[in-house]
Amino acid sequence: MSGADEDRKRAARAEQVALFRYQLIRQAADPELTVRQRGRLVREIAGKAHPGPFGELVTVSRATIDRWIRAWRSGGFAALAPSARQVTLRTDAQVLELAAGLKREKPDRTAAQVMRILRKTCGWSPSARTLQRHFGRLELNTRPDGRAPAVFGRFEAARPNEMWTGDALHGPHIAGRKAYLFAFLDDHSRAVMAARWGYFEDTVRLAAALRPALAARGVPDRIYVDYADPPVMPTRIPGLLDHKAYMPKQVGIISGCSGQ
Repeated sequence: MSGADEDRKRAARAEQVALFRYQLIRQAADPELTVRQRGRLVREIAGKAHPGPFGELVTVSRATIDRWIRAWRSGGFAALAPSARQVTLRTDAQVLELAAGLKREKPDRTAAQVMRILRKTCGWSPSARTLQRHFGRLELNTRPDGRAPAVFGRFEAARPNEMWTGDALHGPHIAGRKAYLFAFLDDHSRAVMAARWGYFEDTVRLAAALRPALAARGVPDRIYVDYADPPVMPTRIPGLLDHKAYMPKQVGIISGCSGQ
């Protein structure tokens, strides 16, 4: 397939996506509707599955529907179309079928693991949440013995300064160098304790954000970070599930890993 043919196919698929979005929101986008009427329609649309632009069943969140309505009002039909370069030439049905096969092959695979396999082998994958919903429709979210997987509720600290969470965000390129934003948030209040920009993603820059947080906000009971360097935080605290934990001075720093 030539580059021109590929571009035409991508453009056609982008138009199909825009048409699907328009058909989904056209009633809710009616300017004659009251806020209450529009809210009821949007909830109804979000509450059920719809035939997608390429034949698959899809569900759309209320926030996404509201975003499409705003796009339609500001830019018309063209604003509903994704960039042609963002539209994969593989049919969603084929990718979802492959995802289901990967799940059946190894029922212990999570949606995130299937997503990574698809991205590596196919170059593209639906989001982990989309795959979870797809597996749910096919009743694949069960263990081989038929039992449902364990469900863990959300955790939230009971009071301020009980636990902070620290992490790094990949930022823009500045003067030709990649920048990273390091921040610490209080788990209970969600307040930003401190944040700093740096050019390297390491514990030195993480500490540069932590020091002013401790000086301004006091010392928390625990700090959860995505990665902790044992030479920097050498004292191990046993008995904290699957995470490694360290105690530099008075602060317990729990290290987890987001790349499971």
